[in-house]
Amino acid sequence: MSKTVLLASASPSRKRLLESAGITPVIKVSGVDEETPELLALAPADLVIALAILKAHSVHLAHKELSNTLIIGCDSTFEFNGQSLGKPLTREAAIERAHMLSGNTGYLHTGHCVIDTDQELEVSDISTAKVTFAKMTEEEIINYVDSGEPLHVAGGFTLDGLSAPFITHIEGDPSGIIGLSLPTLRKIAINLGLRWSEVAPAHAKSMTGKP
Repeated sequence: MSKTVLLASASPSRKRLLESAGITPVIKVSGVDEETPELLALAPADLVIALAILKAHSVHLAHKELSNTLIIGCDSTFEFNGQSLGKPLTREAAIERAHMLSGNTGYLHTGHCVIDTDQELEVSDISTAKVTFAKMTEEEIINYVDSGEPLHVAGGFTLDGLSAPFITHIEGDPSGIIGLSLPTLRKIAINLGLRWSEVAPAHAKSMTGKP
């Protein structure tokens, strides 16, 4: 029997990634405060794992009635020169961030925590990818920031959005950069003792190409 997948995130990109793999998730936003001093003091890779765990557990505690469900918590941040660059939130911060990253390289970390409600088991893991940016002109930076896209995404850029033309090279899993690593999710499912088909049921199509 296939599992219900609950995504503890309001991220449209994470939802689209799951849907692209044949998973239709239930959405329950965790409401976790991501800006506490204790969390912000963590190293970037530790931060995303901690937040992913907090998000998954927050939703699990709020919905103890759930059964046959996988709860997925995720968090992403961009590490540049050892510092965690989260969501810029303001136009000024986004412009400063774009200037900082222009022509440079950093690391996008995405933490994952998956709870199997029936087994009362959980597995956490991280996906890290190296991202290199083109040298951007001032006009390109202003136009991009004024689109509003970078204000609420980790690092102030997205691989599947308007900033894609400014990303010249990646080393790692593209879906992890977007916000949820599908290969990492499959690995976690296997570690939980599940078959991938229990998470993402296949929909067979005729060999003739007809629906």
